[in-house]
Amino acid sequence: MGKPTGFLEHRRKNVAYREPEQRLQDFREIFTAPDASHLRNQAARCMDCGVPFCQADSGCPIDNLIPEWNDMVYQDRWRPALERLHKTNNFPEFTGRTCPAPCEGACVLGIIEPAVTIKNIENAIIDRGFEEGWVTPNIPKKPTGKTVAVVGSGPAGLTAADQLNLAGHTVTVYERTDRIGGLLMYGIPNMKLDKAVVDRRVGLLRDAGIKFVTNADVGNNVDAEQLRSEHDAVLLATGATLPRDLDVPGRQLDGVHFAMDFLTKNTASLLDSELADGNYIDAKDKRVIVIGGGDTGTDCIGTALRHGCKSMLNLELLDEPPADRAEDNPWPEWPLIMRTDYGHEESAARFGQDPRRYSVLSKEFVDDGRGRVKGLRIVDLEWTKVDGRWQMREIPGSDQVLEADLVLLAMGFLGPEAYLADALGLDRDASSNYRAKHGEFATSQAGVFAAGDCRRGQSLVVWGINEGRGAARAIDIYLTGSSTLPAPKIDMGVAAG
Repeated sequence: MGKPTGFLEHRRKNVAYREPEQRLQDFREIFTAPDASHLRNQAARCMDCGVPFCQADSGCPIDNLIPEWNDMVYQDRWRPALERLHKTNNFPEFTGRTCPAPCEGACVLGIIEPAVTIKNIENAIIDRGFEEGWVTPNIPKKPTGKTVAVVGSGPAGLTAADQLNLAGHTVTVYERTDRIGGLLMYGIPNMKLDKAVVDRRVGLLRDAGIKFVTNADVGNNVDAEQLRSEHDAVLLATGATLPRDLDVPGRQLDGVHFAMDFLTKNTASLLDSELADGNYIDAKDKRVIVIGGGDTGTDCIGTALRHGCKSMLNLELLDEPPADRAEDNPWPEWPLIMRTDYGHEESAARFGQDPRRYSVLSKEFVDDGRGRVKGLRIVDLEWTKVDGRWQMREIPGSDQVLEADLVLLAMGFLGPEAYLADALGLDRDASSNYRAKHGEFATSQAGVFAAGDCRRGQSLVVWGINEGRGAARAIDIYLTGSSTLPAPKIDMGVAAG
């Protein structure tokens, strides 16, 4: 423990974002460079708890050794901090930028004071590592002669590929788009995760011996059974890419789009031409409504603002969260409280008010008479708890039409698309995910494994890393009979699955 009185002497202070008016002028990352003394003070707040809930089940899904590297940062021992961080996390530069930080929700200090800025410290460690040249390829010591195909290059797929390659297996990653990274490349906008950061890590994986194949849509332009026959094992890490739709009248109108189509096309055009090619859904001078209050909705808000939208509304079906934990949401559970993310802050700076409106049900998209959307008919809701379950009621007389030229549906994802499961004859669960037990990751077909959102459902980048590490260990056991690969939240005493 670096400083026993640190949590008494220093208040929580996050690393600041760039000012909203400034960052709205570009698609560069919103973060500022942290000062070393600031980070040292924040790391000093870590109490080195006897039971560090930050890395327990309610905290970090990948068992990050948080108190250890907090202490090392306080002592100005950055390289050992990086080594401890990499022991559990293959890609801290991704989680340090995009993770909502369940570790902070479970921080013991959070019982009485604002939690330690764990996410900021994590990101600073890995950025320092790259600046100093400490991050190098994980080159395997001895090849096993076994081959593994990884289908999907998002967090779970890249993590598994890194681990399996380190174990000595020959790994080929197949990605259906034109760039490697999956969700990291096209699902998260550049201002939250610069694509140079993704490419930098992919370059290290390639230097370590991993092969990458783009424009390879397994189950369509790549035969799934042939791929299976050519490799000793196959890992499916395709993500949960089937978006939840809004089945109301007028859904077919021009100007109503899924959020991921909006975000993906924007990033592709940005990378290809700095938006000069026009191959994206432009929000400039449009009245924009984003339906859905999660991270994807926030990313749509930030992107549309950078296009120069005329107005912004963000609609949420559920009631507004409380400012503090409710009685049925105790520590160390994830705090279900009101939060203002970067997109909300930017919209307030641009238009003078928070864009969010809660307890709203969308009823109909209104046609302008030429096949384009001109508005959204909504009704306000009242939420009440009956026998421990929340129920909604439409408020009579609250119907109204909101003007809109562009409506973005950011209501989450239902699971993986069906064509690959059909091609391989895989069993799926009630949520349409590939059926495979966590810890074993084996599907109904021998030698075929599944990990990430396609197995567990829509989740976080850090859970993708959890699943990728676990699946790599399971595949290593399948191929060789045992494994020394570490995996989080799995009984490491079990040698075979």
